[in-house]
Amino acid sequence: MSRLAKITVVSLSLLVFSYVGLGYVLGKSDDDKTYRSLTVYGEVLQRVQEDYVDEPNMSAVTAGALHGLLESLDPYSGYLSAREYSDYKDKQKNTTHGEIGATVSKRFGYIVVVSVLPDGPAEKAGLRAGDILEAVAGFTTRDMSVGQANLLLDGAPGTAVKVDVVRRGKTEPQPMDLPRAVMTAQHVTADKIDDDVAYIRVPTLASGVVAELRERLQQFQQKGVHKLVLDLRDCASGPVSEGVAAAQLFIPSGTVAVLSGQTITRQEFAAAPDKVVWRDPVEVLVSDGTAGAAEVVASALSGNHRADLVGQRTFGAASEQKVIPLEDGAALVLTVGYYYTPAGKPIIDQGVPATVEVNVPLPDLTDENAEAPAPLSTGQLPAHDDPVVHKALDLLKVDARKAA
Repeated sequence: MSRLAKITVVSLSLLVFSYVGLGYVLGKSDDDKTYRSLTVYGEVLQRVQEDYVDEPNMSAVTAGALHGLLESLDPYSGYLSAREYSDYKDKQKNTTHGEIGATVSKRFGYIVVVSVLPDGPAEKAGLRAGDILEAVAGFTTRDMSVGQANLLLDGAPGTAVKVDVVRRGKTEPQPMDLPRAVMTAQHVTADKIDDDVAYIRVPTLASGVVAELRERLQQFQQKGVHKLVLDLRDCASGPVSEGVAAAQLFIPSGTVAVLSGQTITRQEFAAAPDKVVWRDPVEVLVSDGTAGAAEVVASALSGNHRADLVGQRTFGAASEQKVIPLEDGAALVLTVGYYYTPAGKPIIDQGVPATVEVNVPLPDLTDENAEAPAPLSTGQLPAHDDPVVHKALDLLKVDARKAA
């Protein structure tokens, strides 16, 4: 950095903090903590510029500070540079952009796979729920937001993105090429799996799936089937509005969910008796790959005593984000609302706990020949030895109290 540039940075910093100090003295704001935080930030910035071992790239330092600030809030808040935000807007306009068919979040400081869609490019390439993406397109995910990761994972159909995958029980990353494709519509899987027991698996809550779920429920009723296993394991995509609509198919009264945040109007989503399709007993299967809209369905049925949640605690992701453009062309992706369970607990904090836990033994991935289980393909029913399904069937046989 040249001497002139240094003088400019210091001068601007002094101007900003003089203004802040003057505003404090004049009582422009009663938020002392804000001013104190700005003062600390200014002091750190000055120390980095003056005392760091080498001449720092102040643009990179500022970007890193913004990433760290937003990451400290939650996994879904993030910062997009001007170029990243421009790419984001272009991809929003392009309805035929390629995807890998996976939902990602951030855990353990890195991007992690929440779930993969059945028969999608990621599933076919061998990516599994729980995999950690240590790097995407050559960039470490340690300093990457979920929004940035999605921008890198998406791209032109027919191309591929390189990722470094760390699997449970292993320390060395495994390179993998993930193809991108225009995702075809996902459909529910529905069939009888036992006498008087229907099984429906919902792989996603994308637009149109709830209408298909309603139709399948009505068909089972017409056939005289009176018990249901609703499989929401690894269902992690789709708008929460679809989750609310799905829950309303089962709940005749009570609260489905509540959306609340500092700057948004509180919304309470209530049951709608005229929308109820299934009033017979139901058990819901959940896993740590159940996220977002599916968590709203699970918490609604559990919180209103319509179903047990059988399996494992859900991921914890149900929230609302807002994209806020900045003057320099960059943007913030900021979480502005949390979805709450009928009991008033924020889903994003710890997910939705299973009311009947079933621990599924995982394969020993330290064994080079062992493979993580793949998600069920479209139209495929669960295995005969699926312990979560068996537990749900046992509950349906002995407990008919969950009829609406």
